[in-house]
Amino acid sequence: MLTDADRSAVRARCAEVLEANWREGTRADGVPYAYTCPAAGHYPWQWYWDSCFAAIARRDLNPAKSKRELTSLLNAADPDGFIGHTIFWATPLSGIRRLTYNVTGPDATMTASIQPPLLAWAWQLAVGDPAQEPRIGAHYDWLANNRDLEGDGLIWIVQPDESGLDASPQFDPIWGWRGGGEPGFVTLVARNRKLKYDLKRIAAAGGPVCCELVTNVLYSLGKTALGRPSITNALIERCYDERSGLFQPDARPKPKQHQPVTWASLAPLALPDLPDQIARRLIEEHLLDPKRFWFPAGTTTVAADEKTFQRGDKGFLGIHRYWRGPVWVNASWLLWLGLKRLGYTEEADELVTRIVTTINAQGLREYYDPVSGAGLGQSDFSWSSLVLELVRPDS
Repeated sequence: MLTDADRSAVRARCAEVLEANWREGTRADGVPYAYTCPAAGHYPWQWYWDSCFAAIARRDLNPAKSKRELTSLLNAADPDGFIGHTIFWATPLSGIRRLTYNVTGPDATMTASIQPPLLAWAWQLAVGDPAQEPRIGAHYDWLANNRDLEGDGLIWIVQPDESGLDASPQFDPIWGWRGGGEPGFVTLVARNRKLKYDLKRIAAAGGPVCCELVTNVLYSLGKTALGRPSITNALIERCYDERSGLFQPDARPKPKQHQPVTWASLAPLALPDLPDQIARRLIEEHLLDPKRFWFPAGTTTVAADEKTFQRGDKGFLGIHRYWRGPVWVNASWLLWLGLKRLGYTEEADELVTRIVTTINAQGLREYYDPVSGAGLGQSDFSWSSLVLELVRPDS
């Protein structure tokens, strides 16, 4: 059971990291920016979904900064509403990262790829009504016009990193040796760069393209925040498997290999309109299983009975291959939302205790060993401050 001291300690740690990672200024062309970098040094730029998570985490500490953070994403937008995965405000992209970052030219101010589009939802939580900001609507119009491959409202990604989940094993049967963290990833980037990251051109060229779950869950939350129709029913129709009681991504071409079960299969728990029968199966048959997802430090990002499960995250030549098993705070938070909504109060409180205890012991790390709780990846990682959502007075 958490004490008031535990909660105070984690709040203080989060406030310190968020302030230390704050960046603001004016770009050379006169465009102002203000954002929370994910981790000083290794991640100096503004990442789309990282900023959305940081703005949500900061909403009780400094709501004015939450608004400035999200407004910076809008300030970076193209006239047609497109906002890139990563925005290079004050520090140009250089060196070897040009080979793997999704830019179409050396002078690009942001990538030509997307990240899970939760901007409208983050705005609703941290700022106010997103429908009152026309640029947010324009951004979601761009997504609907350019990333809905088959007209059912769901959006598709052209690379694993567009999901934010990079080398998640859910992509192994789809992209294979060209997936995130694999030696062929640079060839995937080079091919998609030539095709201008245009979904329909890439699909016509043979893909692969993917209707990914986390991307669509956060897109749906953003759409409904804007007052637009939910895509939950379309997601169920396309991706829910009644036999296993799990969601799985769809792809073109269709994968022929086994689809590993990852936390993305449970991510629809964050949808407030997910039917209770489906949600309860996700929770009782999968999430709460201590041999699959329910671990001492939080929820694993890959089912522990999968061959691809890794407590750490190293791959080819020692390169980090993120999302292959360790606990990530944003993933646990989104699953916690489902526990709370369905009335699993005891389990939700237990998950909060596990995460807060881990963070108080290890600090705000990028991710954590699910068994020992050891901090892994970058230190002072800003979106792990989402733990603040778990210890809010009204949580």
